[in-house]
Amino acid sequence: MRPADNALGKARPHFGYTAAPGAVISDELLVTNHERRALTFRVYAADAFTTSSGQLDLLPEGTPSEHVGTWVSFGQGEVTVQAGQTVPVPFTVSVSTTATPSDHSGGVVTSLGVADASSGITVDRRLGSRVHVRVGGALAPSLEVRDLTVDYAGSANPVGAGSAKVSYTVVNTGNTRLTATQSVRVEGPFGWLGADAEAAALPELLPGESATREAVASVLPSGRITAAVTLVSMVPGGAALEPVVGTGDVLAIPWAAVVSLLLRRSGCGRGRVGRVRSAGSRRPSTPR
Repeated sequence: MRPADNALGKARPHFGYTAAPGAVISDELLVTNHERRALTFRVYAADAFTTSSGQLDLLPEGTPSEHVGTWVSFGQGEVTVQAGQTVPVPFTVSVSTTATPSDHSGGVVTSLGVADASSGITVDRRLGSRVHVRVGGALAPSLEVRDLTVDYAGSANPVGAGSAKVSYTVVNTGNTRLTATQSVRVEGPFGWLGADAEAAALPELLPGESATREAVASVLPSGRITAAVTLVSMVPGGAALEPVVGTGDVLAIPWAAVVSLLLRRSGCGRGRVGRVRSAGSRRPSTPR
């Protein structure tokens, strides 16, 4: 399945529109059957969401949608495509009159139920194509770093580095889709003994969505260490926005070195006491 070539665009990777509240857009989806028999597909629309693995997915059939999934309508709920043929499937996007200025995301879906004889169940094979609708108005792209915490685990080596684990959540608090690059830096006082950490790449975040990440840096214990997460976001197809920084800190004490020093001092103290007692046990010399 793919978008048809028409006045709205050619060789489109997905469906994308800019429209005002109340606008009505007519478009077509092309469905191709590569098998040697006729197939009948269900067709419907659904809202989009980002999965925990960072992939854009669509709500399953029967799950209520609130935006694009309710704006898209097909003339019929099924389409039959003969073997080796391609059929255009028209649909209409009726933007809600109360739609707020924002990026609204969803998709159109073809669904084919395939019976699995070995298990006795029917597998739902779905193919989807994204539908992004930007409702005109004041757009305010914005990302935030929230709930940033730093945990430090020292090393058994008194002079060795420990691990600083940085955990944080990136939240799209604006009204546009956003992609972002990130960098994580952990430093001691005055920027000393710094180290970089890597976290899994961020997915494209829809308005109101979030992604939680962790990054680990190897750093020497230097008292209080500070972690900084820097985000550089971008509206798809637009210019980069001003960087956003979130920070957090934790006390990193070289406990192995402290314990080693206390043990050494304790050992030295016992040695001095022993020598005093030994001197006190000597017999006084007899004057001749």
